[in-house]
Amino acid sequence: MIKSFTICTLCFLSVLANAQSSLYQTGLDKSYDDAFELFQKDQFLASREAFEVLLDKPFETKDLVKIRYYLAQSSLKASNPEGTSLMETFIIDHPQSYLRGDAALSLGNYFFLRKNYKKAIENFRLINSDSNYATDQPEILFKMGYSFFQLKNYPQAIQYLEQAKRFRSPWLADAYYYAGFGYFQQKDFDQAVADLQQAEKSNEYADKVPYILAAIYYQQENFTELIQYAPKILNRAGLEKKEQIHLFLAEAYHEQNDHPKAANHYGQFVASKKGKLSRDQQYKAGVSYYEVGKFNESSQFFKEVALQNDPLGQVSSYFLGHAYVKLENLQFASNSFSAAFKADHRPEIKEDALFNYAKVNLERGNFQDAIVALDTYMDRYPNGVNVQEVENLLSDALINTNNYLRAIEHMENMRSKSDRIKSAYQKVAFFQGVAYFRDNKFGSAVQFFNKSLQYPIDKSLMYQAQFWIGETYAANKEIPQAINAYEKLIKMNPPTNDPSLIKSHFGLGYAYFNNERYEEAEKQFKAYTDKLRNNSEKENYDDALIRLGDTYYVQKKFEEALATFNRAVREENKFADYAYFRAGVVLNFQNRNAEALRKLDQVANNYPNSLYFEDALFQKAQINMEDSRYREGRDGFSALINTRPDSPFMPYALEGRAVANYSLQDYDKAIEDYKKILVAYPNSENVETALVGLQESLSLQGRSEEFSRYLTDYRKTNPSSSNLQNVEFEAAKSLIFNQSYEEAVRSFESFIRNYPNSTQVPEAKYYLGDAYFRLGDKDKALDIFYDLENTTDNNLKNRVFQNIASIEFEYGKLDKAIPYFRYSVANARNKIEEFEANNGLMAAYFETNKYDSALFFADKILEMGNITVDALPNALLVKGKSLYEMEQIPEAESTFKSLMENHKTEQGAEALYLLAQSFHDRSQFEQSNELIFEFSQPFGPYEYWYGKQFIVLAKNYISTDEKFQAKATLESIIENSTSELIRNEASTLIETIQ
Repeated sequence: MIKSFTICTLCFLSVLANAQSSLYQTGLDKSYDDAFELFQKDQFLASREAFEVLLDKPFETKDLVKIRYYLAQSSLKASNPEGTSLMETFIIDHPQSYLRGDAALSLGNYFFLRKNYKKAIENFRLINSDSNYATDQPEILFKMGYSFFQLKNYPQAIQYLEQAKRFRSPWLADAYYYAGFGYFQQKDFDQAVADLQQAEKSNEYADKVPYILAAIYYQQENFTELIQYAPKILNRAGLEKKEQIHLFLAEAYHEQNDHPKAANHYGQFVASKKGKLSRDQQYKAGVSYYEVGKFNESSQFFKEVALQNDPLGQVSSYFLGHAYVKLENLQFASNSFSAAFKADHRPEIKEDALFNYAKVNLERGNFQDAIVALDTYMDRYPNGVNVQEVENLLSDALINTNNYLRAIEHMENMRSKSDRIKSAYQKVAFFQGVAYFRDNKFGSAVQFFNKSLQYPIDKSLMYQAQFWIGETYAANKEIPQAINAYEKLIKMNPPTNDPSLIKSHFGLGYAYFNNERYEEAEKQFKAYTDKLRNNSEKENYDDALIRLGDTYYVQKKFEEALATFNRAVREENKFADYAYFRAGVVLNFQNRNAEALRKLDQVANNYPNSLYFEDALFQKAQINMEDSRYREGRDGFSALINTRPDSPFMPYALEGRAVANYSLQDYDKAIEDYKKILVAYPNSENVETALVGLQESLSLQGRSEEFSRYLTDYRKTNPSSSNLQNVEFEAAKSLIFNQSYEEAVRSFESFIRNYPNSTQVPEAKYYLGDAYFRLGDKDKALDIFYDLENTTDNNLKNRVFQNIASIEFEYGKLDKAIPYFRYSVANARNKIEEFEANNGLMAAYFETNKYDSALFFADKILEMGNITVDALPNALLVKGKSLYEMEQIPEAESTFKSLMENHKTEQGAEALYLLAQSFHDRSQFEQSNELIFEFSQPFGPYEYWYGKQFIVLAKNYISTDEKFQAKATLESIIENSTSELIRNEASTLIETIQ
């Protein structure tokens, strides 16, 4: 620190004595003494005014010179604006005055203290060589040197500071320090070191010099000297810029490959929080920490350097990848090696980074990325140092890939295939077939299952492929081909308990059953149920047991059928309602009607929502009629009529009740029921029977004249050309089934014109509407379906309502669709109809934000099982979304987790994204990342949701300040995604990082 500077008191006292002597000798009045006294007491404002007054008095010239001098001094010391100009004027006007030197010295100090170094130099130069100021010479020389130093005129500064160094004065340490600093600025390091070492001996500079000396050694790259000097002074109390000395030492140790000490000093610098490392220094710090095995610390440095695409960024990405491998953070390692490979600055780094990228992705199970990387390596570096290992790794990757088409293409292009490759081909071809099956691409599925069979290395997989060929044909309703495929599997003689063989019994049983080959179906269902009866896993067991009972029933093996249905009840089969119903029917055939009624009562009393509730009521009433219990029969038919007015049993229940009333001689009621059939169900199969019953009943009541009107109406709707009419109707229907919809439109419109009164007109209109729908003219279809809304044919009505609901749903008129879906649910006659209606309600309620209702119908679908390929995943997805919207987050996340784990479909891909996003929204970034790492790979084919998953990953990285990983992830998305929406989202997000 520079000392406080004052005017030389000895010179000033000498001047003061002369002035007093002169004044008193000339007899000046006391006013001068008063002015001078004020000056001596530092009352400079007052002394200035007093001396200014004296200027107008008749003093001698030499006395006026003194007065002007003290006036200027008083002004200068009082900081009067005129002070400097008065002093400068005095110096100019009195060049010979002995006071001129004092004036110059005062003015020089004034400017010096105010850092006006140019003015200070001008004034100090006026007295620099004046012998009267010999004692002030060291101070003047130092101040001139310091002034030149501050003006960055180092040569001139050194010239004066060197002179100041010749005096043993209070300014000596200052002179050495600033001279050394000046030499340092001129890169005369040897002289700088010599002067600074002298300055360091002073307490005043002992804490300042070490930093400069360390900096000099560093700039000289004299690392040995730096290491010898700096550590010894680091414990000095009050040491200035200690953190910078740590940095110099870190760099020095790094250059000498002493990485433990380098890492220590880099750490000391960073911990001080008094500066930032340059990119180059960050890189060196990363290397030092890496070399001593502190991989977490090294990664913190490397990831900052790696953000830029330059040679340093490339090598930092490479080191960062290895650091993350050591930390077992394979995802981060993958991104780091990927970035190092994509940069083109250092070819040797690029090649090795690609190799390590492939290895890391193999280890983390990301086989598709590994395959692409290994393929790229073999293509770009056919003579690379790692090419042999790459070929071996590629075989491993192909076995485990989930991009089956890419793997198959690669293996098919291989000139020779080892058993290992053939085994891989068998596996990936099989899984590609399964993927096509899930997507309902049945032709392609069969093709790839057959590809899998080309190399039957794994026998179990061979059996699975053959089984799935059968399943695929069955799903596509190609029953003969399905049977052939299942039978072929059986001929392969797999082990008795092979899972594919067991499942083939079930598939083949259904194929035979649907082809009315009941004896063969019986054998297959029996084999299936026998093998699974004592198993903990009983997929489709309940269904197979019921179908086994049905095969016995249709073959009239009533004892076996009854035993099977009773077994289903005992085992609490999920189709127990059907088992009770069918057991009742069998007992009826065996004339064990009392037992039959008890079975049917089980359905009627315990399963009010069963699909077989109406059948049970009807069958029970029929049995009572068979046993001449007409009142019970009538009550049974009435219960069905009253509780199920839309039942397809209605015309037959009315007929049964009419017969019961007739038998009870309640002819009027019998007449009413027969009339209802003729009026409400003119197209029913029992209409002629009703006509006969009506005639008999009216006759018994003496009302035969009423019959003619009903007979006339019947003849109008059933003209004599009924055979030709039926031929035309069936021909038009066949056009629908052959998908010739334009011809079907013309045929049905012609039929309706030609037979306007036919009872078949409603059904013809239905098929006409269906044809328009399939041709894409949904407006016409909808008009026709609405025209049929009030049809009395309940079977037709249900189909009409389902179609109205579907079209209104497609038009976005959900409030209109919902009531029709609800009718369809209530009146469904089979599982498919029930599923379609429930599915429509689930979707409609979800779209209208009625999430509790959407949840209800989603659960309904889940209870029904996998009616269609995507029934369960769709229902789970809607269930999860509904729960989330209802803020039942744990339940929603549990549903999403179940969906993504059990269904590798598009719905599963969306579920994984939603679950990862949910974790992100709750700042559970690590959980979100782990989820994506562990489960994302199978969803690669679903490009949009796969991309969304990795967008979430990048957001997680941004939120945890992992900018390098975020950038690498987004760059990969932009480079590889085929979805423009995903690429745009990634591009927008990456701008927030850059």
